[in-house]
Amino acid sequence: MKLVLLGAPGAGKGTQAKMLIDKYGIPQISTGDILRKAVADGTPLGKEAKSFMDKGGLVPDSVVIGLVKERLAQDDCKKGYILDGFPRTTPQAEELDKVLSTMNSPLDTALSVDVDKNDLMKRLTGRRTCKSCQQMFNVHFTPPQKEGVCDKCGGELYQRDDDKEETIKNRLDVYEKSTAPLIDYYGKKSILKSVEGTGSIDDIFNKICSILDQ
Repeated sequence: MKLVLLGAPGAGKGTQAKMLIDKYGIPQISTGDILRKAVADGTPLGKEAKSFMDKGGLVPDSVVIGLVKERLAQDDCKKGYILDGFPRTTPQAEELDKVLSTMNSPLDTALSVDVDKNDLMKRLTGRRTCKSCQQMFNVHFTPPQKEGVCDKCGGELYQRDDDKEETIKNRLDVYEKSTAPLIDYYGKKSILKSVEGTGSIDDIFNKICSILDQ
């Protein structure tokens, strides 16, 4: 199964991807995770990416596509994978199709997780991350027992720069302009499926699985 997850920032793609990994036994390729690791490690590409991520902008295609190509070539992707956070634009989707064509391994499904914009704002601006163990909380939906303190390890919770309100608004605007056209792109290729991304995590997951198992 070669799957692309689509949806606005905060739609829950990362959470669902991790559950799909357990069920179907294929790896998740999250460009967000790859980029954050590069930023944390202070690599040249990481520093370049951070300047865009902190403003809510898109990281240049040359950086992202290079990382994805390397990842798809690894052995654990031979039976399939879940792409989360890539492609973000139609040109990236076209470049991905070229890469997969040379590998004789086209995508099976593009799955869109749809969530109302107001819900997305609460999900994203409410996020808090532990500086020590990276555990995540949400002040609206899953608050820590003690404000500002991680339940898991007692570490300090903070709001990432890319989770602040002004940045979130910019990220959603960027999504509408650059990423939403992917719905049309994959729709025309007849591999697009959609699921409503509201409700419990398990309910959403069950809906996704019923689509994929068809």
